[in-house]
Formats: sequence, C-alpha cells, structure tokens
Amino acid sequence: MVILGIDPGYAIVGYGVIEFKNAKYTPIHYGAIFTSASEKFINRLEIIFDELSNIINIYKPNAVSIEKLYFQNNHKTAIDVAQARGVTLLAIKKFQLPIYEYTPLQVKTAVTGYGKAQKFQVMLMTQRLLRLKEIPKPDDTADALAIAICHANSLGYQYINRKTGNF
Repeated sequence: MVILGIDPGYAIVGYGVIEFKNAKYTPIHYGAIFTSASEKFINRLEIIFDELSNIINIYKPNAVSIEKLYFQNNHKTAIDVAQARGVTLLAIKKFQLPIYEYTPLQVKTAVTGYGKAQKFQVMLMTQRLLRLKEIPKPDDTADALAIAICHANSLGYQYINRKTGNF
C-alpha cells in the first residue's frame, strides 16, 4: 500500500510518500511545499492545492493520512492553518482517496511507542524506521513521514484484529 502523509500548514506543508508492504516501510518521496508570506493568502492556498494535486497525481497513493489540528493560543494562526488544511482535504477528495486523521498523540505513540515523546525522538525514530541517512528537513517533512508511518501501523493492527479477532 502506498500512503501519503501530510503535515498541514500554510507556510510549509510537509508531505511524505511511503510504501507499506510485508510490515516494512519504504520511503518513496518526501519534501515540503513552501509558500511565501509576501503572497496573498488566497494565492498561497492555490499553490498548496496545485502542488498537492500534482504529488497525488504522480505517486498515486492508496490512502492519505493527515494530522488533526490542535491549537492552544494563537487563534489567527489556527484559522489560517485550518483554511490551508481545508484546501488540502479538498485536493485529496478530488482524487477520491480515503482520508485518515491522527492526533499528535497517536502519531507519537505509533512511531515511538510513547505518546509523550519529544519531537526529536519522533524524528529520530522516523529516520530509523525508514532507514534514512539523516532526519528529513524541514521538520514538517519528518512529521509527514511519521504521520504516514502512523497510518501504516494502524493498518497492521487492523489486519491483525481481522485475522485473530483480538484487539
């Protein structure tokens, strides 16, 4: 199965495409979409939509996993990220792909086994699980790969549960 993981944003959208086969993760492609603060916000949203559509068209994932939003303080940022996330979801929907959403706690647990892991621990485990020479940069890219791994792990658990009936 090919999984596209997305770390949503409007300045930087991290993405990572992995294959999950025989309980093994293989990185296919990863990177980030950057938009400039000097651009009108609506143009930034269009860039995100177009770039994600292009990535989906090229790598043809079977599923897309995306991080759920969580904000404590900055409501202006939350609204802008939510708008960018909406455009991201629309791009995915246009390709009729299944969308799976995961909280930061779920991602941390899936990648490190510990829901309160520090960001660097998640990034390091992502690097190790994908057998990469270095931690992907920017951080949003590493986060997107971790989100894809989270979904792959979720699939593994679903498969085990269907086979055995156990949770």
